[in-house]
Amino acid sequence: MTASLIPARPSTQDGGGALLAWLRRMRDDNPVWRDEYGVTHVFRYADVLRVLNDHETFSSDISRIMPEANPLSRDILSVIDPPLHRKLRRLVGQAFTLRMITELEPRIRTLGAELLAGIEGDEFDLVDTFAYTLPVIVIAELLGVPPEDRVLFRGWSERMLSKEFSDPVAMQFENDDAEFRELVGTPMEQMREYLARHCAQRRARPTDDLLSRLVAAEVDGQRLADRQVVDFACLLLMAGHVSTTMLLGNTVLCMQDDPGLQDRLRADRSAIPAALEEVMRTRTPITMASRVTTRPAEVAGVAIGENTMVLPWLLSANHDERVFDAPERFRPGRPDAQQLAFGHGIHYCLGAPLARLEGRIALELMLDAFADIRVTPGAEVTYHREGLFGPRTLPVTVRRH
Repeated sequence: MTASLIPARPSTQDGGGALLAWLRRMRDDNPVWRDEYGVTHVFRYADVLRVLNDHETFSSDISRIMPEANPLSRDILSVIDPPLHRKLRRLVGQAFTLRMITELEPRIRTLGAELLAGIEGDEFDLVDTFAYTLPVIVIAELLGVPPEDRVLFRGWSERMLSKEFSDPVAMQFENDDAEFRELVGTPMEQMREYLARHCAQRRARPTDDLLSRLVAAEVDGQRLADRQVVDFACLLLMAGHVSTTMLLGNTVLCMQDDPGLQDRLRADRSAIPAALEEVMRTRTPITMASRVTTRPAEVAGVAIGENTMVLPWLLSANHDERVFDAPERFRPGRPDAQQLAFGHGIHYCLGAPLARLEGRIALELMLDAFADIRVTPGAEVTYHREGLFGPRTLPVTVRRH
């Protein structure tokens, strides 16, 4: 298929059907495709896995070709490479442990139950009242910042997760410097200044929270600088709540498409983790990653030059028919390969255990609180723009026990 015959990438505003059909066509006919901007897109599971695993060839540091992004990324784990990445991950991992995450379960359960009990009426927006509010409060309490400041957090994240930030192509080629600073740089710096004040307080008066643990973390005599503590807190605050928010909204959409699913999960709670994995596979919240080649490369027989932006499509890989049997079907517990919603390789999402824990507890609580959960008939569901795959608003009607 020639470039001129390739249809434009559809938006997700129809719920994702058009985009999934486009991705299937690209997997079949153009598994590695160079778009009009010179960006290389990778669509098949095996090729996406190859790009994610080869950090020496496919760098996460997009400032190699986007110098204006450097002050924004700095020491953020998701966009740096070894050896700095290895060092920071060890230091952060000493404070942000699996045990610490697991110990959050009672508090998450209490918070979630309180939020659901406070919902009045049988029709409400699930995202606004629960799916957003729960994870952002959890992360705020985890860091040790006031949960009531979540209005600030939401404002910052909504600006940074606009089309221009979530889509690396638009980020690089469709924004002038002033627009980029307004959409991304300003809220990022505001978030950093906010968290830096709290970090300074923990240096002076440590408490029992993640910021204090990050400040005190030490490996081989080295500690995190304030800037590095703040950058990890920014990543957790912004990306952490977004992934869980979309996971919960996407779970309700999957239950809507499979009318018997919520009854099966209500009857067998042990099936919830497998169902959530399948939600993340079928409706992958972050549709693509971004990499930059450090040297000439080849993927699936297609040559890629040095300093070329490469977009491995996580959503497409998770729907690859070469790996997943009948990928369009929602089939929890399928014996197929690992879904890639949280990435792979050295940049596998450090917050994945927290997202899974929050998702499981939140779904259990919703099933406990409501005998039935449905998207409100005739109501408009709005979706995030390019780069994100999930509902921005989700009006639901529930039947209480």
